Amino acid sequence: MTDRIRLTTRRRTFLAATAAVGGLQLSSPFIIKARGETPVKIGFIDPITGSLSALAVSEVESAKWTVAQMNKKGGILGRPVELLIEDSANDTGTGVQKAHKLIERDKVDMIMGDVNSGIAYAIMGVTSDKKVFHIVPGGHTDPITGKDCKWNTFRTCNTTAMDAAAVTGELVKRFGKKWFFITPDYAYGQTLQANFVKNLTALGGTWQGDMLPIANTDFSATLIKAKAFKPDVLLNNMGGAAQINCMKQFVQFGMNKEMALGGALFEIESIRSVPKEAQTGWWTMEWYWNQPNVPHVKEFVDAISPAIGGRKPTARHWMAYVSLHAARLAAEKAKSLDAVKMAHALAGLELPPEVALMPGKIQYRAGDHQLMSDIFVGQVHPPGPGGPDDLFTIEATVPGEKAAGPAEATGCKISWPS
Repeated sequence: MTDRIRLTTRRRTFLAATAAVGGLQLSSPFIIKARGETPVKIGFIDPITGSLSALAVSEVESAKWTVAQMNKKGGILGRPVELLIEDSANDTGTGVQKAHKLIERDKVDMIMGDVNSGIAYAIMGVTSDKKVFHIVPGGHTDPITGKDCKWNTFRTCNTTAMDAAAVTGELVKRFGKKWFFITPDYAYGQTLQANFVKNLTALGGTWQGDMLPIANTDFSATLIKAKAFKPDVLLNNMGGAAQINCMKQFVQFGMNKEMALGGALFEIESIRSVPKEAQTGWWTMEWYWNQPNVPHVKEFVDAISPAIGGRKPTARHWMAYVSLHAARLAAEKAKSLDAVKMAHALAGLELPPEVALMPGKIQYRAGDHQLMSDIFVGQVHPPGPGGPDDLFTIEATVPGEKAAGPAEATGCKISWPS
């Protein structure tokens, strides 16, 4: 089946920076539509502009590729898939507005998004009110599948509690219990730091830290404070462009020679953009392209790489790929696009190996709709013999169920429509 790509410009053309990250040139909305019967419409909202754009662009790249491949194999329920991509611009109000537009005007069958946890949480309020099936590929804040969970919402990426639990022990064991946090002051950072502090305190540790704006650019005052505290580990919890800027300044201050570096997420998109001296530390990786003994991983990597400029796919590519296939599997199991039927079908569903692309048993847990995926803990380093994206060595694999703890402990109590 031949794909037809139609560009529709509405209010503005996205910044040229978008094209520089992954070769995308998008307008609002960007639509991929396969020829055929009445399409299944999927709305995909991400911050394609703003400080998290590199992460969002990877998700969008993968979503485009995944839908194209899906349509070649019959789409969803034998119908072509139409992907409507909207830019939240890293702004909650804009994200909510785009969700309303996709649901009320474009009549999408389901929604996916957002990278920004605060926006994902706000969109969840819209999809819950409108009773629309919703998957969050990459927004981590805990309440989405915790105390504020909804029957219609599922999450593919980890919770902040899972990432913090997976790496805390390694950081303490290898470096010590005196930590300094640099954390973004919004939903993701707030829950991530709270989880780290809880885990560290339970191990007898001490800490200091600063909460900073999500798009902060100048970290000098905070780094001076960290330098004076003399921590065993500096945890850089920022994301995207802010994390990159912080890493560069960390090296400029010579702090890479004074203390260990680590945290929850230092994503490949960001590692590529920092000096070699800052390509270091112990972190979690939510998916990694180099899993030589895991079925279908190499097949996926080889297939998608030509579509993303020859680079290796990142965890963000994996999140979008899994989310879209999870929606397909739910619809096929339910034999319907009805949101309630799809949600019941996906709850507890174990993903097949060619979708999971991980060594363990991967499923969307019925109790909280959180994907129980393996978490890779290891070291970031400058490019190795595997090429420019050989930037991480897996040292331990933590099962998602172990990191997450029981669903009952999350505070999630799913209430289904009568």
